[in-house]
Amino acid sequence: MKLDILLGLQWGDEGKGKIVDVLSPEYDVIARFQGGPNAGHSLEFNGIKHVLHTIPSGIFHDKTMNIVGNGVVIDPVIFKKEIDALEKLGVDATKNLRISRKAHLILPTHRLLDAASEAAKGNSKIGSTLKGIGPTYMDKTGRNGLRTGDISLPDFMDKYRFLAGKHEEMLGHFNFEYDLTSLEPAFFESIEFLRKFTFIDSEYEVNEALNQKQKVLAEGAQGSLLDIDFGSYPFVTSSNTISAGACTGLGVAPGKIAEVYGIFKAYCTRVGSGPFPTELENETGEEIRKIGREFGATTGRPRRCGWLDLPALRYSIMINGVTQLIMTKADVLSGFAEIPVCVAYETPDGVTERFPFEYRPDVMKPVYHSLPGWKEDLTGIKSESDFPANLSNYIRFIEEKLGVPVTIVSVGPDREQTIRRKA
Repeated sequence: MKLDILLGLQWGDEGKGKIVDVLSPEYDVIARFQGGPNAGHSLEFNGIKHVLHTIPSGIFHDKTMNIVGNGVVIDPVIFKKEIDALEKLGVDATKNLRISRKAHLILPTHRLLDAASEAAKGNSKIGSTLKGIGPTYMDKTGRNGLRTGDISLPDFMDKYRFLAGKHEEMLGHFNFEYDLTSLEPAFFESIEFLRKFTFIDSEYEVNEALNQKQKVLAEGAQGSLLDIDFGSYPFVTSSNTISAGACTGLGVAPGKIAEVYGIFKAYCTRVGSGPFPTELENETGEEIRKIGREFGATTGRPRRCGWLDLPALRYSIMINGVTQLIMTKADVLSGFAEIPVCVAYETPDGVTERFPFEYRPDVMKPVYHSLPGWKEDLTGIKSESDFPANLSNYIRFIEEKLGVPVTIVSVGPDREQTIRRKA
């Protein structure tokens, strides 16, 4: 058996949580492979909206095992809050949630370093979520980090004090006030809470599940254009968000990858700073934001909105090896008379369909192809046969330009508002 991967193709917020929740009954294992509490995966069902940050989106399905892989970074305080919220909904996560011993811990000082570093950047801020993700990954690659498996070792407190002390020395170089003593009690309380859960060598568990013919879905966080290597650097996250990240974040060989599901919105959004070729800084962009409720699930910040960018999508499809596309938020575009789609960029060297090394809005302009919109409300649609003709044309245009089938279309936030297509 081979593993399937589900990941975002844009700048995050594509609707991964909802789709993983929809697909979970078809899988035995859902495994997060990178990122941390900077992710916000929203799920809606039975009139309830729930946001997950660290926990895989299959947690609401009793028969599905959920694994937090070695590539994830965990903030124990946020993790505890997530579990507490799940318990209020009647979910006992200790039954079907496992955590890799090799997943790194976010310390209170990591969050302080994140805030101090971002504040020092002034107008050059990258738009960090201030969750301590970057500093934690820096300690991981610098071979200084603490892992969840360290919690069980007798010298854990010595390791913590050494690393926290090192961080305080670094904080001394910033003009930044902080009070670590006010943050530590909640941290250590949450460390004790973490002990309730089963720690595993997730690389063995995932591969053994595959050997036993179990179906495994790797769940990505953020989006491909935020990848540390292939995203719009330096306005990126600190991990590999692409399909290759599932190999390193779970310990799975490349040859064991089967389907790669790539999720994209019917338009584009972005949170924080960084290039955004098709951004609409006008009433249309504001209208999309309002209709789509485009505010960050983790930060609450308003998302920047713009038209669909096919060169960027084609780039993401290439580096991920996407085999199936999933389009979300088609319902948000209902009511627009015309829907422009970026098909190329105009540059001083001519027109190109390649995503650039560095997007410069002063010399690069999107080339648009406009398609007729649809007026119909999509939120009550139950079948592809009920799609407005112009929506079907919009999907076919995307498929023809990208060369990959759109197999699922989301027409609303609830898990029931999900349409399977015969691509």
